[in-house]
Amino acid sequence: MALKQVKNKIIATKKTGQVTKAMEAVSAVKMRKSQERAFVGRPYVRSALNILSRLSASQDGLSHPFAEVRPEGKHLLVMVTSDKGLAGSVNSAVQKRVDEIIAAGDSVEILAIGRKAVEYAVRENVTLVGDYINVADGVSLVEVTSMADKVLSLYESPKYQKVSIIYQNFLSTFEQVPTLRTVLPLNPDEIKLMMDGIKPKSGKWSEIENSVGTPTDYLVEPSSEEVLNTLIPQLVAIIIYHALLESKASEHSARMVAMKNATDKSKELIKSLTIKYNKARQAAITAEVSEITAGVEAMGS
Repeated sequence: MALKQVKNKIIATKKTGQVTKAMEAVSAVKMRKSQERAFVGRPYVRSALNILSRLSASQDGLSHPFAEVRPEGKHLLVMVTSDKGLAGSVNSAVQKRVDEIIAAGDSVEILAIGRKAVEYAVRENVTLVGDYINVADGVSLVEVTSMADKVLSLYESPKYQKVSIIYQNFLSTFEQVPTLRTVLPLNPDEIKLMMDGIKPKSGKWSEIENSVGTPTDYLVEPSSEEVLNTLIPQLVAIIIYHALLESKASEHSARMVAMKNATDKSKELIKSLTIKYNKARQAAITAEVSEITAGVEAMGS
């Protein structure tokens, strides 16, 4: 490789490193904000799931249409991904889990949240029943309510056997786990698993108590059915809201780590190219000196 080519490559690599360094800084800021939103929302989601667990296990809850187990039908999958790439394995890990579900023989239809989920459904020829892209990091409750209404309206059809949501659950800056949870029909055991997944391994939020309330039959007015018809959609919206917050925190954490790794690699490559450039330059200088010396000797003789 010529000296000019090596020098141009060093310049290009430096510029790439500057871009990845800036992206790392931006992702770090977004990561802290997203982590805080996810952690602050966890106690609220835990309380909501506790209510849902008690209701779904009560007599009225078990007889509700949203709690009835259906023997057959399609699997409606709410797939949560990011809109952008350069985030490590955040999206590919979710996509692999969906591949496993399809390979297991489930007839899947996807409600996509995030551009990467839409692209996956189109690429794999999976039926797309709806899509939501460019969801803000703050996660608007209006958007979440729209998503929950869409899920509930689709599930009212006997076409679907169950509704699940798959997303990246945030454990730490360096660890995110693709998580699959059943949303409908309501299942106390599945709700307990959701609650267990909310508690982080360490930090101030690790002290959350994940106790599940005892199933209780309540005397309600005007009727249990009316109360459940109002409450269950709100609780489903909370589950989706929680999944979006966890996914956003995972996305920015993974992107920050990926950009840091890219920045470090660019520094290593610059160092390697600089050594190569200096060796080539020294070799060229040595050759020129040798030619001059040989010429002087020839002229002297």
